[in-house]
Amino acid sequence: AVFAIPAEVHMISGSHDTQTSADVYNVDQFQLPDPAGRSGGACTSALLKVLYADHKMPAHDLTWTMVLRKMRSILENQGFDQVPQLTSSRLIDVNKTMYVVPPGATGTKRAVLIGINYVGQQGELSGCHNDTDNIAEYLEKVHGFQASDMLRLKDDDKSHAPTKQNIFNAFERVTQ
Repeated sequence: AVFAIPAEVHMISGSHDTQTSADVYNVDQFQLPDPAGRSGGACTSALLKVLYADHKMPAHDLTWTMVLRKMRSILENQGFDQVPQLTSSRLIDVNKTMYVVPPGATGTKRAVLIGINYVGQQGELSGCHNDTDNIAEYLEKVHGFQASDMLRLKDDDKSHAPTKQNIFNAFERVTQ
């Protein structure tokens, strides 16, 4: 795995493989600080609700398990049946502190943010582009990422398109 994926990567996805994404047409119900647009993904909104503490890093250490459980609780209380899942490029102890940037990490903080609304297709979503903006804002304000070090791939004809090749290239770039 280290050869195939030279960086440590963690991904929280919004649902089981057999489930679909759930758009939230008014993210106000998640009480997020300054959301980009009114619509967004239920999973992203739940994740940000767990992580945000007045635009500061959480006051207490959250484990990966705690983050997932809190997200599931928020989603369930809002009437969503999504079950967030964690995937990692390395074996991790899910009962240890969850982090966006590994403790002691040095160098440039990079991120790949992908928002696919499936514009013009059946099942078109409306909040995925806003999700990338909301996550980018969180990374900048809370974790000190630079906007220039976050690549956003969106199907909006303004950004880099989220094609297979562009996604592969983005992940290669982020691991340098």
